[in-house]
Amino acid sequence: MSSPHSPKQNHFLAALPAADYARLLHDLELIAMPLGWAVYESGGQMGYVYFPTTSIVSLFYVMENGHTSQSAITGNEGLVGVSLLMGGDSTPSRAVVQCAGNGYRLKASILKREFALGGELQHLALRYTQALITQMGQTAVCNRHHAVGQQLCRSLLLLSDLLDSDELVMTQELIANMLGVRREGVTEAARQLQAAGLLRYRRGHISIVDRVNLEKRACECYQVVKMELDRLLPYEIQCRRNVIKLPLQPQASTLHQWLRGNEVAA
Repeated sequence: MSSPHSPKQNHFLAALPAADYARLLHDLELIAMPLGWAVYESGGQMGYVYFPTTSIVSLFYVMENGHTSQSAITGNEGLVGVSLLMGGDSTPSRAVVQCAGNGYRLKASILKREFALGGELQHLALRYTQALITQMGQTAVCNRHHAVGQQLCRSLLLLSDLLDSDELVMTQELIANMLGVRREGVTEAARQLQAAGLLRYRRGHISIVDRVNLEKRACECYQVVKMELDRLLPYEIQCRRNVIKLPLQPQASTLHQWLRGNEVAA
């Protein structure tokens, strides 16, 4: 019987060639990633890189007055600690577990050694970094130009994708901290979505009921981030009823046409 935990639950690790994966396997350490755990602190030394499997980590920027704003989230599609690959041993952002679960960690020195070999791990890491930069930029635009309700839809959809579940365990206060908005705004937006029959909310638990219409309520930022991740990383897109394969480099002029032609009903 196979183990309930496997590094290949992380899509980044699963995408590595067999030889690369085998070199890392004995150095990958399974760890629990509890809710609220600060994986990295702003300016702190980064001794490990983390590969979430059933957890989700948020990257925050912290202001002098203590206010925070989420810039990106990472789950089983990638890794936490890309700054190590860019030549730095610290980062100005703070990484905090937002959905508890498990993951694997790897010593920074080992990751740097593998990255320096210039093989598939390097290529994957660079493509993932590009996808992460896209998410950060799109999140900044979204926070500036889109309503709280649209931001809430985007965040719920991204979290659902990373967890592969329509059942999310998180409070409105936690969501407000993620979006960098007042809790009252999240409460009102969630109330409207619940009244429209798109989700159910009870204290600390959110159920997505109507994903198709939730996507329609979200701003374009959700699809932009999702498309870029799917384009850059070599996984098949797991949809509700079938599997769609994206071309590696779709033409920008046909992006919206491709989206319309590949809509999948929930």
